Amino acid sequence: MTFILLFSGLGGFMNTNAVSHATVLEFLGNKFPFSELTRTDLMKFAQRATIDFFPKGTLIFRQGETDVTHFFVIQKGGVRSYRLDALGNTILKDFRGEGEHFGALPIIQNTRANLNIETLDDTFCFLFDKKDFLNLIETNHKVKRHYLSTMSEKMVQPVYSALRQQKISPRAEGALFLFSAKVGEFSKEQLFTAPLHTSVQQASLLMSEKKIGSILLTDDQGEIVGIVTDKDIRGKVVAKGLDYRTKASEIMAAPVQTISGHAVCFDALLTMIENRIHHLAIEENGKITKMLTTHDIMVAQGSSPYFIFREIQAQQQISGLYELSRKIPMIVRPLIEEGAKACNVTRMISVLNDHVLDRLLTLLQEEIGKAPQPFSWLLIGSEGRQEQVFKGNQANAIVYEDCPDENTGREAEEYFRTLSEQAVRHLIACGYPSEPGDHTAADLKWRQPQSVWDRYFRDWSGFPDRERNFDPDLFFDFRSGAGNASLAEKLREQVHALTRGDEHLLRFLVQSCVSTQPPLSFYGNSVVEKDGQYRETLDIEAKSLIFFVVFARAMALKHGICKTNTLERLRLLLERQHLPSDLGPELVEAYELLKHLRLIHQLHLIEGGQVPDNKINPGDLSDLEKQTLKEVFEVIRRLQD
Repeated sequence: MTFILLFSGLGGFMNTNAVSHATVLEFLGNKFPFSELTRTDLMKFAQRATIDFFPKGTLIFRQGETDVTHFFVIQKGGVRSYRLDALGNTILKDFRGEGEHFGALPIIQNTRANLNIETLDDTFCFLFDKKDFLNLIETNHKVKRHYLSTMSEKMVQPVYSALRQQKISPRAEGALFLFSAKVGEFSKEQLFTAPLHTSVQQASLLMSEKKIGSILLTDDQGEIVGIVTDKDIRGKVVAKGLDYRTKASEIMAAPVQTISGHAVCFDALLTMIENRIHHLAIEENGKITKMLTTHDIMVAQGSSPYFIFREIQAQQQISGLYELSRKIPMIVRPLIEEGAKACNVTRMISVLNDHVLDRLLTLLQEEIGKAPQPFSWLLIGSEGRQEQVFKGNQANAIVYEDCPDENTGREAEEYFRTLSEQAVRHLIACGYPSEPGDHTAADLKWRQPQSVWDRYFRDWSGFPDRERNFDPDLFFDFRSGAGNASLAEKLREQVHALTRGDEHLLRFLVQSCVSTQPPLSFYGNSVVEKDGQYRETLDIEAKSLIFFVVFARAMALKHGICKTNTLERLRLLLERQHLPSDLGPELVEAYELLKHLRLIHQLHLIEGGQVPDNKINPGDLSDLEKQTLKEVFEVIRRLQD
């Protein structure tokens, strides 16, 4: 029997390995995965506990030698795990502290200790007999899943739930509406159809009689081919003085935008904002059955991103966009309260930012005149990846169609100089800062015709070098934010033709990916680096997020994937089987979780009047978050290996 010394509180010590079951019950009840147990099952397990004490420096397990007869839960103190290589060098694997455990793997695999386990401080552990632990995981699905499943299956959802419940307390009733209500169950507006030859007047009378805002037009076979809304009638007929006997088919929108009845309301709202529409047809079992309107969503949600979108579209003065743009980050908290993940939030923010840009450039061109050549305003870097939430510095450029002659070339150069300088200035007023040295269209280098951009990418691909004004973090992650999107698409085709299969370039692109060294673990309120050094904060971008961004970019270029968003790139790589089958799903979940943790961290800073950053204090993380982050770090290391 192992004896321990416990201070009795009566001026002396007692030798015992007994422990109060109530103490164990209270301790385990707050620790994942035991917190997932029913109280009855937890009480049964707690009653089997003993306690033991290990002085600092005790080698509890010896790699390849110790028969593991107990499962250990650290009650106080901590341990480090390590292995020795063939030369006897120590390779650190993990640090574990209060509430964490060890011994599960060799018990489950019925092997001797696979690592050395050594105490970092004087340490108390709750011990559970091997048979009791095996019985626990065999009779409790959630605990079994924790020890036998991948990270993506066992931890991600509990972490999201905890983040929303513990760190983002709802400020309004009706939370989770956008991410819980299915459009098929939520839609209020009935479906009405009319034949193609219906007149505008007949369509208007039908809408008035049925108190609806739209009708669907059908062909001779009864197939739905278009939609006419009350807005179409006001804008295309009344405002232009057209004859009411005009066929409704002449003003209809086609094809009809549809959405699955199983989709959540967030997806419907985003589709409406992206496509600037007010009505969505709901499709179930291959047939359109109902209509969903923006009014339905706004009434149910109260404060909606659609209000901001509508105000952006209504602005007739550029100065009116300034205040509206600064309101966009205010939708972050409501979206998270609704159940949004970081990918949902950044997608919505990007769509609204794009509408600000598009409206700004439209109003600006009304002032200075139409462009002499078709152009696309490119968003690069995090904006190009649709991953910016709280506004960072501008990163943009202009590509325009090659000019037929020198006169047109000079005219285009002067026009786009004026457009870009004024646009960048207005964007600053909208809250998108710009500093000397930033990559913006106001710099002549970054507003060029198509042929010059083609040459840029040929040069960069042939001689990749950050000293040649080439930053892959920016220029390989571009998309069209406004203007003629086909120009950006042509440029993307050129990039893929140059980069696909170029091993020299790809090696250059993954340099920072390989050099990213994620931390080893956490111990107390410190970050433990791979060499065992302690740090006070975790730079979540430099130590983990950047790895996923760089890796996804390089793999997307290698395999000809046109998407720029990191999560979309990872999902497509997984779908097309370009990722290891044992790591792909975990990569996707790990990246999304990191983004969400950073989003919550930055939201708290902003709400506290501070500037958002990427430095997370481990003391602000829950045990579950720390454990999940450790698994994320391990995913990175496995892929690097």
